[in-house]
Amino acid sequence: MAVDMKELTALCKRRGFIFQSSEIYGGINGFWDYGPYGVELKNAIKQFWWREIVHTRPDVVGQDASIIMHPTVWKASGHEDGFTDPMVDCRDCKSRFRADQLEEPGKCGSCGSRNMTEVRKFNLMLSTSVGANAESSTTAYLRPETAQAIFVNFKTIQKTSRKKLPFGIAQIGKAFRNEITPRNFTFRSREFEQMEMQYFIDPEDKVDHFSNWAELRKGFFTKLGFPLEKLRFKDHGQELAHYAKRAMDIEFEFPFGWQEVEGIHDRGDFDLTQHAQFAGENMEYFDEDSKRKFVPHVVETSIGADRVTLAVLCEAYSVENLGTEAEPDLRTVLRFKAHIAPVQVAVLPLMKKLSEPAEALERELNAQGFRTEFDVTGQIGKRYRRYDEIGTPYCVTFDFESLEDQAVTVRFRDSMEQVRIPISGLSEWLRKEIHQSMLPSL
Repeated sequence: MAVDMKELTALCKRRGFIFQSSEIYGGINGFWDYGPYGVELKNAIKQFWWREIVHTRPDVVGQDASIIMHPTVWKASGHEDGFTDPMVDCRDCKSRFRADQLEEPGKCGSCGSRNMTEVRKFNLMLSTSVGANAESSTTAYLRPETAQAIFVNFKTIQKTSRKKLPFGIAQIGKAFRNEITPRNFTFRSREFEQMEMQYFIDPEDKVDHFSNWAELRKGFFTKLGFPLEKLRFKDHGQELAHYAKRAMDIEFEFPFGWQEVEGIHDRGDFDLTQHAQFAGENMEYFDEDSKRKFVPHVVETSIGADRVTLAVLCEAYSVENLGTEAEPDLRTVLRFKAHIAPVQVAVLPLMKKLSEPAEALERELNAQGFRTEFDVTGQIGKRYRRYDEIGTPYCVTFDFESLEDQAVTVRFRDSMEQVRIPISGLSEWLRKEIHQSMLPSL
């Protein structure tokens, strides 16, 4: 069943996943807030990325750099002079567009008018002032990407971590772009979060690090639950950004078409060379084995945390009819993999009088590291449906029998089947189930 973006957007607001920022004031275009379940989902995805990129690899370390950096960083990187989009306005309805995204050049995408302004370049960086007053303040920028912070810190981190090439530096952080036309829910917004890793290599290294990372990144997406038929790997060929020697996009089939969720780039030595020139800092690396000095080359993997969260929501979203065509009984389900589900285990007492032992069980599971929730409100069937919409893979029902046999009923979200599990073995059983969910999708 095709995903309806309006229905998904409505579900995200109704269940506290994602909704427009400053909504009580009418909202602000291009900015979104994550509610209780949305932030848990996004954090789980970020933590899983960090585990896969940093914690399981001895050759990658992390950093967390400031959002505002020295203004010359963006001069050296080329953003100050060249980070622009072509913008055009409709003189009749006052709508604004990126000129390269109009279906028909010179024709308004809103009212159909051909009374358009000339195309002009629009810098996407958001500026701010740093200083105590207007006279002494310095113009700075909210970073448009997180990568440059890794490049300017390369020498410091290499020395303090004592890493030898090849090694990587990873970071998760906010970035800002003054997009002309934010669209498609959280896919293209003005404030977003990136998960990036820059892998520094010897230019004479014979290993094809670019291809290796491309294959590893494919595995990451299948572990999040994406089937391979919903992913495609698009090589840029000769159409490259000024900093790239090779580039590949990982695209997901959204309801609004194939769109990029991650980019893999061979950046060569462009960035380190630029910062060496503008800062007057030596960015060479000394290789003790070969006794050579050289500026390392870089292979980058850059993934949008908001985009991949949206892709996970789109892939997980499902509406099924448990009734008949004449008497439909629609069930909305978010089929998240258990390891990234915002609530992994819901503990539900069959009746309110069973709340005390059931809530004690929920607290125990939570203390053991599971993302849990306790709910006693409403009929058990309605509570099951609520947790189906939230994407909870396991509902644990504590009933009157549980007082006698010290066991609980576990309901599976996807199949709605139920099994009886001893309370003493519940934690271990859940841990195995969740670990199994980390395996790649077939």
